[in-house]
Amino acid sequence: MVGLGHNPAMIDNNLPPGLAALEFDNSFVRDLPGDPHSGSERRQIRNALYSRINPVQAPRPQLLAWSKELAGELGLTDSDVEDPAFAQTFAGNRLLPGMDPYASCYGGHQFGNWAGQLGDGRAINLGEVMLADGGRSTLQLKGAGPTPYSRTADGFAVLRSSLREFLCSEAMHHLGVPTTRALSLVTTGESVVRDMLYDGHPAPEPGAVVCRVAPSFTRFGHFQMLAARQENDLLQQFVDYTVRADFPHLLKTAVPGSAALTLALFAEVCDRTAQMVVHWMRVGFVHGVMNTDNMSVLGLTIDYGPYGWLEDYDPDWTPNTTDAGGRRYRFGYQPAVAQWNLLQLANALHTIVPDVPALEGLLKNFEITYTQLWHQTMAAKLGLTLSADEADLELFQKLDRILQLTETDMTLFYRQLAELSPSQAETGTDLLAPLLEAYYQPEMLTAEVRVEIQAWLESYLKRCSRDAGDLNTRRTRMNSVNPLYVPRNYLAQLAIDKAEQGDPAALEELLDVLRRPYDQQPGKASFAARRPEWARSKVGCSQLSCSS
Repeated sequence: MVGLGHNPAMIDNNLPPGLAALEFDNSFVRDLPGDPHSGSERRQIRNALYSRINPVQAPRPQLLAWSKELAGELGLTDSDVEDPAFAQTFAGNRLLPGMDPYASCYGGHQFGNWAGQLGDGRAINLGEVMLADGGRSTLQLKGAGPTPYSRTADGFAVLRSSLREFLCSEAMHHLGVPTTRALSLVTTGESVVRDMLYDGHPAPEPGAVVCRVAPSFTRFGHFQMLAARQENDLLQQFVDYTVRADFPHLLKTAVPGSAALTLALFAEVCDRTAQMVVHWMRVGFVHGVMNTDNMSVLGLTIDYGPYGWLEDYDPDWTPNTTDAGGRRYRFGYQPAVAQWNLLQLANALHTIVPDVPALEGLLKNFEITYTQLWHQTMAAKLGLTLSADEADLELFQKLDRILQLTETDMTLFYRQLAELSPSQAETGTDLLAPLLEAYYQPEMLTAEVRVEIQAWLESYLKRCSRDAGDLNTRRTRMNSVNPLYVPRNYLAQLAIDKAEQGDPAALEELLDVLRRPYDQQPGKASFAARRPEWARSKVGCSQLSCSS
């Protein structure tokens, strides 16, 4: 980062009421062993789960955007957020009383290969805030400077990627997808040099910091790192801590230190992961970098890097340029990757639970659970209320083919499908006409393609006639699970372009629309439009790199 000082953050006691009232109880650093050394010098650590580190001072922090909903959950008012102390705090310049900053240590498989120690290379956990309901939220700054785990990177982040993470975190929340949250987006006032396309042309970009929020940021990789280093006692201690902190209900049936408790934890992680990925597939989200260090044990979407939204329905599409060759993290492969990642977690836990059949059984249960949930989700997306039978599964499989016959906008297809009535299938109506808005190149709808789509639509509408309820009832059901507004790649890029010029209005409007993704919003039709042709190959609209 150009021009940033490295003075540690100072504790601030002159605060607005909401910030002053935040109460911290930092169990991670209290209950687990830490690195005896401090500072950002790159190093390997042993027998520890974190290193204490302060954020780097940002010279001219400015609040660009914030989540009103999340702020309210933390007990913060508009006046608290608008106070200059808020931007100072969530840029990393000031610490609130009770904060105890640290970066955690974990490992992971990246693109299928073991990468060794990774850790929070540009994430600094500020502390755990106690909530009114007795829960807790960990506040984490992303892009606030180097840590011992930054390796060759600088620990900072650019506005481009920070805005995308802030926007998508909150959009996913409103879509009903399990996710980490984003409280704020603060620009730092300085530049960060990045080679966006890895083509040998680095350039300065505006720097920014996102405050991410989750009950915890525990990843598969935390367990993997301890197992890889054969620190089995600490691995068991961390399993017990994780249950106590994030899964306390499991203690009703199993005791700390037991194989039964570890297996119960793994079973819940498998179930939550299945639910998360089903939601990804439901809304057309592609994570882009499903490394094991980017998998939350809470089943929350974490680490919004080169993600993308499936506009043209292509199961082989990946938004990540780094993954363009192998397409490991393509849309249609996400369930399989999730299971593979769970296998790596099982391998780590096997070092303290040698019961291979039990672990293998839970992995198999993931597949069963995912399949059941996906069939239920597909029935909901199609507005079907009766339990899916073999004929329905065939209907789902044929739909997957139908969507790939020509370039089809997934989001718009399902919304337009809700407008069709079973009575139309009985009158020989051209059922394709209401769906034309969903096709990027209607001229590619050849006679043969039209016949195949028409036949599927007739079969689908006949199936709908078996369910109780009229068209309005079915439309309401479908529109409650099929969003109209999603953070399309080109919409996010338009907001980035404006924000880099100092204008946050486009981001604010887009964020406001995405607060009600399932509701028709007057005057906001442009936010539901399919990707324009100019965005087909524009950087930031089609594929993205990990450079941020």
